[in-house]
This record gives sequence, C-alpha cells and structure tokens, in this order.
Amino acid sequence: MRSMPIYWIGWASAARGFVGIGILGAVSGFYVENFGCRAARADGEAVSARLLAGGLAERELADADVVVVNTCSVTAEADRDARAFVRKARRVNPAARVVVTGCYAQRAPKEIAALPGVTAVVGNSHKALVPGIVLGLAGVGAQEEQLVPVVDLVGAARVWADDGFAHSSIEVAQVTPGAQTRPNLKIQEGCGNRCTFCVIPATRGASRSLAAEKVLGQVRGFVEAGGKELVISGINLGQWGRDLAEKRTLAGLVREILTETGLARLRLSSIEPMDWTAELIGLMGEFGGRSLARHAHLPLQSGSDAVLRRMHRRYRPWHYAKKVTELVKAAGPELAVGADVMVGFPGETEGEFRETYELVRELPFTYLHLFPFSARPGTRGWELHRVNPVAAGVMRERMRELTELAAEKMRRFREGFVGRELPAITLHASGLGAALTDNYLPVELMHTAVANELGVVRVAGVSATGALQGVLV
Repeated sequence: MRSMPIYWIGWASAARGFVGIGILGAVSGFYVENFGCRAARADGEAVSARLLAGGLAERELADADVVVVNTCSVTAEADRDARAFVRKARRVNPAARVVVTGCYAQRAPKEIAALPGVTAVVGNSHKALVPGIVLGLAGVGAQEEQLVPVVDLVGAARVWADDGFAHSSIEVAQVTPGAQTRPNLKIQEGCGNRCTFCVIPATRGASRSLAAEKVLGQVRGFVEAGGKELVISGINLGQWGRDLAEKRTLAGLVREILTETGLARLRLSSIEPMDWTAELIGLMGEFGGRSLARHAHLPLQSGSDAVLRRMHRRYRPWHYAKKVTELVKAAGPELAVGADVMVGFPGETEGEFRETYELVRELPFTYLHLFPFSARPGTRGWELHRVNPVAAGVMRERMRELTELAAEKMRRFREGFVGRELPAITLHASGLGAALTDNYLPVELMHTAVANELGVVRVAGVSATGALQGVLV
C-alpha cells in the first residue's frame, strides 16, 4: 500500500497533553451520522457511547455543536452520499463543527478536508482518537495523546491519517440495548483478501480480532443490561481469531457465546462463503431457531467463474452453491439467505451475466444487496475498468433484471409464512409496533408493543410495502 503522510491536529502542552481547539468554544451536544456496513455502524455507536460517557449530550442534526460523519467508500455513490451529507449539515446547522471519519476519510483525507465546513478529518487509522477530538472541541478534559503541533492543514481543516493503523481500534464501550434494540458488536476489523474491486484493505488495514475474553465479557454485559438479541459483525467476520496467538476460530467463539453467556439470541453478520466451515454450519443446525438466528449472509458478487477469477475471489460458483445447500439442509427451509451481488464488473459479458442470473434464480435467496460496479482509485479494478468498462446502460438493464428477480424471490419467501408463527423480537417504532423475526423478516404489528421483547408472531398477511403483518401471541 502506498505510504501516506501523517497529519496531526492540535496544540501540544508539556503539562497537559492535547489541549484541543479552544477557539471553537464549548460543545454541549453531538450528532453522529453513519454510512456503510454493520461494522461501520458499530464504529459510530462506539463513538457515540464514548461521547455520552464523556458528558456530552446526543442532539438532532440542527441542534448539535459537533457533527460526526462516519463515512463509507465502497463505491463512488458512497463518496457522493458522504459529501452530500456534509453539505446538508452545513446548510441545516451552519454553526456546527463537522468531523469526518471512516473509510472515505482514510482513502482521500485531503479531498474531504477541502470541503467547506469541515473542521477535522480522521481516517480509520486514527479513529480511536475521534471521541477525544470531539471532547477536546468541547473543552471536556485534557487528552494525553502525544500530539505534536500541526504540520499540515488543508484549508481550515486539520487531518489525521496514515497507513499504520496504530490508532484504529476504538475502546469498546459496553454494548447495551438502547435506541438499537439489536446492537452490533464488532469483533473483527480489516481484511487481507485483496479482491481487485475492493478498497477495504487500504481503508481498514489488515485483519485484527477482538480477544475472546473481551467478546464474551461484552455479551455477558449485554445480557445483564437486559439485551435479548445481539449481532456480531466484522469487516471480514469469518477471519476472526486467526491473528490471535491462540489461533481461535469463529465457530468456537460462537459455541462459547451460545453455551456460556445466557444470550437469548445471537445473529451473525455477513460471512464470506469460504469461511462457512462445517463446524459453523453445524451450529446452524444445532442452535438455529433457538439461540442462533436462522439467517446467513454470504457475499456472492458474481455467479460467473471467469468473473470471480478476475475479481480474485477465493471460491467458485459451485463452491458457493454447495455452502448454501449445506446451510439450508442444516437450518431448514425457513433459513433467510442473503447475498451481495455486483453487476458490471469490467469485461462482464452478456453470457457471464447470464451465469450470475441463473445461479441467483436457482439458489434459495430471500434477499439481495445489489451494486453496480464502481471503480475505486488504488485498486486493480480501476485499471480493468479503464481498459474494458461495461456501458452504463448495460449495467442499468442488468441491475433491473436482478432487482426484479430478487423482489420476486423475496415476495414468495415472505408469502409462505402467512398464517404461520415465527419467533421474533420487538423493535422501537413510531405508531404501531414492529418486530423482526429470527429469519430476518420485518413484521408490522397490528397493535402497540414494548421494544426489546422476545416473543412469537402470528403472520396475518403481507403489507403493500412487502413487510409481513401480524400479532404477538
């Protein structure tokens, strides 16, 4: 990876360490906007928890003194969304100080720093400093990080970013059931797979795992706080434990959580197909429908062997199909199976797209996350796209076909539960209640309900939005 310079913010004080940017005045409230995956959201939730513990109050966007924008950069659209939100924040709340962090901040810190209204840019390499930066802006306590005087500014913004990732791990605050009934616990960071389309190794660094005892402590604390369903997530979750001295496995950790913590329900976030080991699939059969949610998400990207090879993906279409078949056999036909599918990878022919379409049609997917290919600077895919791009109109047509196919598969799956009962957890909702079944189906309740309660939902029908409608029994 190309070496990046280090940019530090702040003023050094021999007596007290980092003093903060005093000219900005006191901060009484903050707002965090999260973009991207579950792991990124977990980062944002950790920042919020640290700021609350530091004495700040969570506010609406228009009332916040500091706005933290936690960005994604997996596509050009994600970059545009982040820039649009920075502009919105400035328009809605011109007096707010905007701190931008996350993957986009890591990939292009100077680009973001040049945006009007941005006060600070903190790449993932220094994300652990975000709470301290915001608290420093608020004048709440002194920070002891060894920060040197500013050596580089971009416009009015200060920037932290490098390729060392020495300050990338936010100290994990205790996860509790709050506004997020089903919070995320990020137990793994980074990725070393080097897929040709992906910028994540550059924006997140190598794979790092949260120690098993810390994971188990978090789960037990969640249970003690009244939590019922917890989602464990990571940038490459299936790699958890491989970097630890004791060489742990995700399957072993999941078994410990299910048998030793008292957690009512665990849900697994996205796991690469090659990381669904026989042991992990076996846990779906042993605990699925009880303390393990019947929900598996396996990124597919393409159903064409040739495209997967150009992507440098580490499985073939038949490997993928075998994993899905084994999961459904273990957990039963009520298992929710989701996938990420990319359309328009450079050089994708009509025949290669048809291979993807047919594989999606044949497998029992219940939902898809569909993405048009987006060339990311610094990746091999950037050059492939320059040489052999897929026309935008062709991409749109292929996206339309897969979107229609996915919608039909989702509709058939959901309609199959009308008149049946499913385990579910109630969610926070305005108006009437809402719930999510263990196999990842949203339910609009036909009555009010208290959030964070496990129960059984009887499905009465399907709403115009495609959500199930039902009642708790």
